[in-house]
Formats: sequence, C-alpha cells, structure tokens
Amino acid sequence: MANISRRDMLKMSVVGAGALALSSVNANAAENEKAVKFDEEWDVVIIGSGFAGLSAGITAAKRGNKVLILEKMGRIGGNSVINGGIFAVPNNDLQKKEGIEDSNERFIADCMKAGLNINHVDLLTQIANRANDVYKLTLECGAQYRDRLEIAGGHSVPRTFSTANGSGSGIVHPMVDYFKKMDGVELRTRTKFDEFILSDSGRVVGLKVREGYKFDSKLLSDDDENTTGEVKYIKAKKGIVLAAGGFCRDVFFRQQQDPRLGPDTDSTNHPGATAGVLLKAFQIGATPVQVSWIQFGPWACPDEKGFGVGSMYNVNASFRYGISVNPKTGKRYMNELADRKTRADAMFRVIGTDKNYPINICDSEAVKNLLPNHLEKPLEAGILKKFDTLDDLAKNYNIPVKEFKETVAKYNEYVKNEKDVEFGKPLDKTVVNDITISKPPFYAERGVPKLHHTMGGLLIDTKARVISTMTKKPIEGLFAAGEITGGVHGASRLGSVAIADCLTFGMIAGENI
Repeated sequence: MANISRRDMLKMSVVGAGALALSSVNANAAENEKAVKFDEEWDVVIIGSGFAGLSAGITAAKRGNKVLILEKMGRIGGNSVINGGIFAVPNNDLQKKEGIEDSNERFIADCMKAGLNINHVDLLTQIANRANDVYKLTLECGAQYRDRLEIAGGHSVPRTFSTANGSGSGIVHPMVDYFKKMDGVELRTRTKFDEFILSDSGRVVGLKVREGYKFDSKLLSDDDENTTGEVKYIKAKKGIVLAAGGFCRDVFFRQQQDPRLGPDTDSTNHPGATAGVLLKAFQIGATPVQVSWIQFGPWACPDEKGFGVGSMYNVNASFRYGISVNPKTGKRYMNELADRKTRADAMFRVIGTDKNYPINICDSEAVKNLLPNHLEKPLEAGILKKFDTLDDLAKNYNIPVKEFKETVAKYNEYVKNEKDVEFGKPLDKTVVNDITISKPPFYAERGVPKLHHTMGGLLIDTKARVISTMTKKPIEGLFAAGEITGGVHGASRLGSVAIADCLTFGMIAGENI
C-alpha cells in the first residue's frame, strides 16, 4: 500500500477502501464525477447490444426514458446474434396445445439438477415467472418461431421454441429494428466502456468510453495496449445496465479460473466475449459469483472453428433423434439428451488424449426436423456426411461394424419400448416421435465440446440490481442482466435457458431502472 497516489486516495474515499483493496487499488477503476466534464447526458445507458441489452433498452424506452445502447464491436448482437435461437419458455401456450404438462417447479428442478443445486433459486424463479412476458415482447418486436417445440438436453419436457431462421438473429434483428424506431434512443457501435464515473456517495452516475474503438482479436483479453478511439464522458441520470455477456474468449481471465483453458481451447463465442466490463464492476465492489464455472457446449464439431455450421445438426437432430458412439467400440457411451456438463464430461472421456472424437448419427427421418440451412450448410462444408448404409458409415469412421449395428438395433428397440435401459435417455413420443435409426440415407458428424458459456459473474438481486461485496446492498445506479451475471445457472446451464435469462433480466432491469 506504500505507493498509493493522491488520486488513488481520492478514489478510496469515493468507493470505499474495502472495495479497492479487493481490486489492488486499480488506478483506472473509477473516476469522481467532480473531476470530469460530461459530453452528453441520457436517462439510461446500456453496455452491450445482445438479448439482455435490447430487452433492457426497449423496456426502459417504453417508460419514456432516453436510452443509449453501447456496443464495443463493429457488429450488433454479440453472442446473441450467432447463437442457435432456442428459447425455453415454461408453461407456454404451445405446450398446452400439444398436451405437454409443465410447471415453474418442474422447470426450476431441471435447472437445479444441471446446476448441481448451486443455482440461486430466487433468480431462477424470476425467469420461470416472467419467461412468457419476454416471449410476448419478442413477438411484439417481430420475432418469428417454428410452430413446434424442441427438447434441449437436460429438460424433462419439450418447452423450447426455436426461431424461424434457426439463429438468435431471428430475435436480435427484429428487436434492434423495434428499438431504433422508438423515440429518444440510440444504438452506438465501436464504443468501448473504460471506466465508471461515481458520485461522492458511490453512486454510478456515468461512464468514460472511447468512440471509434477498433477491437483487436490478437489480444488475449481487453487490454490497455489497444488505445484506439476518442475519449468521451457520458452521464446516466437514472442508471447503467451491464449487458456485456460472458468471457469465454478472454484467454487470460478464463485461464486464471481454469488453467487448462489456454489459447488452444476453441470456443463457440464471438471474438469480443471478454471480461473487461465484468472486471471493472468487481473493481468498484460488485460481488463475484461462481466465476470459475465455465461450460463446454457438447454439440460442436472438431472439423470447423467456433460454433460453425454443424452444431445445430447435433442440437436438433442427432442428439434428439439419434445416438453418439465411441468409434473405437461402436457403442453408445452417454444419454444424448442429458445436461451439457454430463454430456461434455462423457465426450471428453471418449476423446481422451488421442483425439478419438465420437460420431453423432441419425437417419433421414431425423433430419427432416432440421431447417434446410442446418442440413445443407454442414453437408456443403464437408463436416456432415451422408451414407447409403450403416456399413458405409462405419467403414468411413473405422467403427467396428458388428458392434455398431448391434448398438443401432438395441437403440431402435429402446425407442419402440420408449425406455433407454442403458443411459436413461427420454424416448417417449413427445420427445423422439417414434423416430429410429432405420431409414437411409444416414448422417454422421464428428463431435467435440467447446467453451460456450461462463456461468459466473456479478451478483444481482431479483430487481437486476448489482450487489456490493462491502455493503451487501445494491450499488446505486448499477444494474446487470444476462451472461455477465452469476448464480442463475449454477454449475452448468441448460440449453435454451440463456435467452430466457438474458431477456428476462434485461426486461426487469428496464422496469426497475
């Protein structure tokens, strides 16, 4: 503590010595509003233009607020615009139409099981209670969904909508268009948040940003080496919403949480999924929650980078209507509809040190449930392959033919009996529609888990207010929603609950700010 400057001492008086001791008194953690001149003023400022940011922005603007959304990248939407577009909504109207019984309690129990029971139940309850509200908001904005429900891994019943275009862009783009038509709003790209501006009482009253920022994907994290952009100070009269997403692509920070996650570990995320905003919030005293829990998505393909074009084949065809086999044995090794952590762990055991990638398989009936682009694009890329016979498929991947065909026959019997006696995969008619692996051509793709979602982040309450480590109370003027927060998903998130999480707490932030 011997080298604290007068400026650091001033900051300690503003935000509290305890909070700054926690962050080693980072000289760039925050500035006092008396020391800056604001260039512009808004009611609400939101950092991030994905599901959470757009939901917060639209909701706040509906209440007559002047709203500014800031996006550091040149493209709008972050991970939201490239995700698979699957959205869990418990107790939805389509479930009732199809005779599917669901409840808030069932939804929460499914999430808790996947999250190893370390989820924050109060936050999960908010999602269960409000998911239908935000679903209706997306419809109001113009989002379109398929007239059928999916069952994502770990869910006990089908409760998941999928966008008509099979991408999160089917929600993001209509919401962006809706937002831009509202009065008193602006969405600004290439604008990077650098520091919070605090009042004497510690309230967050504004931001220091850089306009004209150019993200550098060569850096391993948000780094001071990148000095692009012009500094501006923006005042937020009613508050700031942090909706900056997770940090799967922040190699430095993620590797400190788990030393195995070095630069060679692939991720489904967009390049800008870094920890900068999260760390700045920690530096002003926000409470960290479960930051070291980082999820692998089990449906990716090793033959392409990132999320790619092959993931949705596994999400909506092979895992639901087919099987995953160990190519060395020709046998199944997991419940293909288990939660993500369970499946990823099982796949890693098969892959081992010799990169023995499992093979994900289904038949021609199964792929009829895919959107055309989810079948055509991976076939064109050569990562998804089509075979006239199971023998041809086995030969291509060096799978023992006899054992493989026995596995397929056994699985088909399980489907007919609606019971998987080996791994407990749900096989009732509402899930697999009596689809077996029997009608050629057959399809196969190699599988591998990739870094997908960071479970941990900022502690928020049920009103989306960020909670201080030191006072145990909300940090005045600071809200957060989506993947930058922690606690909702516990150890592992169920597929399709991210959109519900982001949209719900974005809406709640917009209501309470």
